[in-house]
Amino acid sequence: MKVKTGKLMSSLLRAGTRSAKLFVAVSKAAAEAAAPPKPKTRKRKAAVKPRATGGTRVGASAAVAPAPEFASAVAPGKWLSSHVPAAGGKRMNYWLYLPNSRAENLPLVVMLHGCQQTATQFAQGTRMNLMAEEVGHAVVYPQQLLSSHPQRCWKWYDRDTQHGGGDVPTIVGIVHRVMTQYPVDRSRIYIAGISAGAGMANIVALNHPHLFAAVGLHSGPVFGAGHNTLGALSVMKNGAPGMRPDLAVQEILQRHPEFPGMPAILLQGEGDGVVHPINQAQLMRQSLQLNRLAGLAKITHKPRGRGGSRNAHQLHEFYEGRKPILRVVQIEQLEHAWSGGDPALSFNQRAGPDASRMMLEFFRHHQRV
Repeated sequence: MKVKTGKLMSSLLRAGTRSAKLFVAVSKAAAEAAAPPKPKTRKRKAAVKPRATGGTRVGASAAVAPAPEFASAVAPGKWLSSHVPAAGGKRMNYWLYLPNSRAENLPLVVMLHGCQQTATQFAQGTRMNLMAEEVGHAVVYPQQLLSSHPQRCWKWYDRDTQHGGGDVPTIVGIVHRVMTQYPVDRSRIYIAGISAGAGMANIVALNHPHLFAAVGLHSGPVFGAGHNTLGALSVMKNGAPGMRPDLAVQEILQRHPEFPGMPAILLQGEGDGVVHPINQAQLMRQSLQLNRLAGLAKITHKPRGRGGSRNAHQLHEFYEGRKPILRVVQIEQLEHAWSGGDPALSFNQRAGPDASRMMLEFFRHHQRV
């Protein structure tokens, strides 16, 4: 089934915006409210002891102990930690997963957490390491400094950051560190995130388009708007005003005249009351321009899974030949949470589709020449 792009835009803009009460704290985080209570983590009925995942050091000053959050579903590869210098004499920590299933030519996925999350919580919640083990990918998880934001929000709304400053060079520095220390396939580096992490992942990719082969954005804000905390709240609720999404694309293309395109998979819950679905509609509009796509989208409807194992969702796909360049996933009933994630942690919903698996499946189609 095929529909015109204009009809798809209208469909996305009409997507539901029911309040996501469980995650409304994220909106408060964007306003940089006073220190909030830590997000609660539900315990499983049967506790499982953490299991070590390897002891190889990453960098000269790395600490190698597995994170205590990994009390279940531990992937069998190496789980390592290190840090790189950051602005102001600080340092940014990161965690790295190396699969047992592959030893060379490793595709690398960079994963950026959302507000009120740590890198290790994000790793467990998304189950990305387990998925990466299946397909032989390495995964790196930078962690925002509490000194940069009291709730570990990446500052996607900051004008300097959007232009490639702020934390962007530090995250790129982590990627280069991993590339030099491990047998990473430099043509297959990807970046993904949720919420503020999705906004930041998009910024990093668009400012370094020759480094990243594709981007995965889950519940992310539109690129190029906000510019302060109040503006960020407005973007999360209403999207970018007027022609701002198009102007932001023009600014990127002016800075990178030979922009190679940026394949993207965009996932969004129709019940997200924190980052409203209009942001996905505007991100799609931007991606169509950045990838020079036009015309028809292939639409596939996936019904609800048996017993509620999977939410009903629609895929809107744009192709170059047989290669998917833009995949837009609208998920019914999903609020502000990682689809198919570990419900033992906040900001994750058990019911699929499995966002981690979908991202890795999309990424496999793309590499930089």
